Amino acid sequence: MSSKIVTEKKAVSLDEIDQHILDAMRKDGRAAFAQIAAKLKVSPGMIRQRYNRLVDMGMLKVVAISNPIQRGYKTMALIGVRTDGNKMLEVAEQVAKLKEVVYLVIVSGRFDIVAEVFCRDHEDLLKFITEKLYAIEGVRESETFMHLKIVKEIYF
Repeated sequence: MSSKIVTEKKAVSLDEIDQHILDAMRKDGRAAFAQIAAKLKVSPGMIRQRYNRLVDMGMLKVVAISNPIQRGYKTMALIGVRTDGNKMLEVAEQVAKLKEVVYLVIVSGRFDIVAEVFCRDHEDLLKFITEKLYAIEGVRESETFMHLKIVKEIYF
């Protein structure tokens, strides 16, 4: 997994067929090209070509999403991190490399970085914060927000 900082890319306009392929894949990443083609009244070959183009353009990536709770990760949290200003990008790169981190963004406002982490339990989260996060040079302070209940979760 790459830990490079992702920057904005130029927006690409999509036609109705491209948008329908994206929507179908968001609902079911295993959707058959023939089924998508039948709904749109086009050939499966056209859907395959469009799908491959969307993948090549970086517009679409189909991956398996596992259930962290079923895998034993029962403690999830968002952690806001303040850094030494001149080390913010370096800190972000280092935090992104930690296996517990599943999402990381550089933000404006009270924190410099917000990371989402999955840990096995509270003890594992405490070790993450004290032994890994604060071991990174440039981390000044953090505030942890424990997930109590996931109300909405989508993958755009």
